[in-house]
Amino acid sequence: MWSHRSWPGHRLPPTERLRHYASWCDAVEGNTTFYATPARDTVASWAAQTDPDFRFVLKLPKVITHERRLTDVGEPLRAFLDAIEPLGPRAHALWIQLPGSFAPADVPALGRFLEQLPQAHRYAVEVRHPAFFSDARAARLLGATLAAADAEWIPFDTTAFFASPPTSDAERDAWTKKPRVPLRSLALTDRPIVRYLGRDDPTRTVEGWQRWIDVTVTWLREGRSPTMFIHTPDNADAPVLARRFHDEVRARVPELDALPEPIPVEPLTLF
Repeated sequence: MWSHRSWPGHRLPPTERLRHYASWCDAVEGNTTFYATPARDTVASWAAQTDPDFRFVLKLPKVITHERRLTDVGEPLRAFLDAIEPLGPRAHALWIQLPGSFAPADVPALGRFLEQLPQAHRYAVEVRHPAFFSDARAARLLGATLAAADAEWIPFDTTAFFASPPTSDAERDAWTKKPRVPLRSLALTDRPIVRYLGRDDPTRTVEGWQRWIDVTVTWLREGRSPTMFIHTPDNADAPVLARRFHDEVRARVPELDALPEPIPVEPLTLF
């Protein structure tokens, strides 16, 4: 998302909020595409508000991943690919988030689905079934299937969040909704993507991401180009925290480009 009621850019007109967000962070998760394929004109407006090197990681619609479970999805897939075409190089990866019920026995369906996808895009898969994290054989099967398609495995790290009971309404809500899976920090491609969920307390969020600082530095030194998404249960401080994560990595990898300077938001006036 690129708009939140507690972020400065929320006071801007909706058509300007993405431009403002892109001055804070240079990547965004496209969660809204899970619920409906956007109009092509809408996507064109996203492209107009961002530089060509801005990264969209767009979630495939749920009709493809959850309702039809990757089978008989030609029509909705074509509609989605056509809609996002205006993004051009900004479509960094298409995000295939699979339901928790998608088990190792379903991996062949994933393999067939990946085989039919156009090579013009990169793909990244997020799984939530516990067996992929506890059963080495299932993990190898999934890893081999993804590697054959040059697709990435997206870890959603919630270990810091679930380390102790919730202390706020937002944390209590997330406690019932977010997946509890073991930490995974292996990259399959040169473009790894990580989703990290901290706590509403920024200090605890920063403490929990220290392992990812080490991993990200290693990936950069290996020549990879990772994308890191920082979440908290209320997301109020997410842009500031994302920039802090970037700064901590850059302190160890000085050649990493700095993030842009945020666009100031002028106070609203009557005249």
